[in-house]
Amino acid sequence: MSPTPRISLRTELPLLAWLVIVWGALWQDFSPGNLVFGLILALVVTRFLYLPPVELSGRFNVLHAVRYAFVFVGQLVAASVHVLRLAVTAGPAATSAVVAVPLRSHSDLLVTATGHVVSLIPGSLIVDVDRANATLYVHGIDVPDQAAAERVRRSVLAAEAELIRIMGTQEELRLLREEAHLRRASSTLPGWNGREGS
Repeated sequence: MSPTPRISLRTELPLLAWLVIVWGALWQDFSPGNLVFGLILALVVTRFLYLPPVELSGRFNVLHAVRYAFVFVGQLVAASVHVLRLAVTAGPAATSAVVAVPLRSHSDLLVTATGHVVSLIPGSLIVDVDRANATLYVHGIDVPDQAAAERVRRSVLAAEAELIRIMGTQEELRLLREEAHLRRASSTLPGWNGREGS
């Protein structure tokens, strides 16, 4: 069995910071002493205990994260109003469907983060994950036809794109920019149908 590749401490800094914050939140104590102890425990866990490696990109864009936080809150409000309207007008007759969404990234971190973001929005829930193919199976309500299923797919891919801008690798960012460039170029062609590609 080949040894697990060692991830650099610099690459693991976001994970360590997150573990320290979780430690402080669990104890409801953010005093310097407790945070230092949490950091020691985080270092022991990440450096000495065998865990599946969490591949981090080594980058985190704070500006995109803050911007997306506001976008996400807006999506929560809009989805909540939509679900309320459906409950009042359609009730149990509302049509639902499970939509397979192949993601761009095969990173466990981004697949998991995308799944959590999508599940937090009312009206959508991840029911299964195909890790090998980086595919999320999303249960959505008010999905009566193929066009609505395509909207669900695009919304999941949009959430993944935001997370790539926040913490994706440089290669994922480059592919995202190329995809946007191709979409813009396609939109100028005669007969383009206006649908986003993945």
